[in-house]
Amino acid sequence: MSYLNKQEGYRDELLMTRSVIKKENYVILEPDGLVKNIIPGYEKCDVTILGSPEMGASFADYLITAHEGGKNEKFGGEGLESFIYVVEGEIKVKNKDKEAVLKKGEYIYSPESSPISFENTKSEDAKLFAYKRRYDKVEGLSAHTVVGNCNELPWISYEGMNNCYIQNLLPASEDMGFDMNMHILKFHIGASHGYIETHIQEHGMYFLSGKAMYRLDNDWVPLKKGDYVFLDAYCPQACYAVGDEGREEELVYIYSKDCNRDVHL
Repeated sequence: MSYLNKQEGYRDELLMTRSVIKKENYVILEPDGLVKNIIPGYEKCDVTILGSPEMGASFADYLITAHEGGKNEKFGGEGLESFIYVVEGEIKVKNKDKEAVLKKGEYIYSPESSPISFENTKSEDAKLFAYKRRYDKVEGLSAHTVVGNCNELPWISYEGMNNCYIQNLLPASEDMGFDMNMHILKFHIGASHGYIETHIQEHGMYFLSGKAMYRLDNDWVPLKKGDYVFLDAYCPQACYAVGDEGREEELVYIYSKDCNRDVHL
């Protein structure tokens, strides 16, 4: 086992962490201290498991660094839907329907039982945020492969606000065959949610830029680029983007949300 931060030996500071683990409520994972997991099927990749059923999630999230020649021939599996977003670098991807070269800000969604293969053919590392989940079947409905580019998607005003915007990466709002969606939220510094949200949907969130004070359950916690957060069903949540306008990055994060399905009793 080794660590993403490549830290060895002792530090000059006290041992501390911003990570918070409240299973079946919310979880914060800061980059410091995350391990690189050894998983069959990955070659020349550093793989960190983020969200998982072990913390209460119905899905699994991963942070993958694919070095030159790094690959996985089968991300996903029988009955599973899968998604890969390129945070940095470039990869080749393929499923049973499509092949594509994905660069920073581009992504692929693959429907159930159609695993994604990926490979980094460049000398520079590729950093990937990846997701998989068991598809919630409904008779007569199905999802389909989506290859997209966030750099070309419109920013939509979020809840009527002019300093907060959202991108919808999948067509779940128009197509009931999709049981989940991926979104990217962008807050200008000083912007916030319009209210504290409380809903049945889960979130797995990876912070791409900026800083925030985030309300999770009854706690206000600082978050920033590189952090990962899992929000379980009904966990109250909202945030403010913080920093010095003109000097700090806008707050941007990608997150998953289950949708278009009734409660299972």
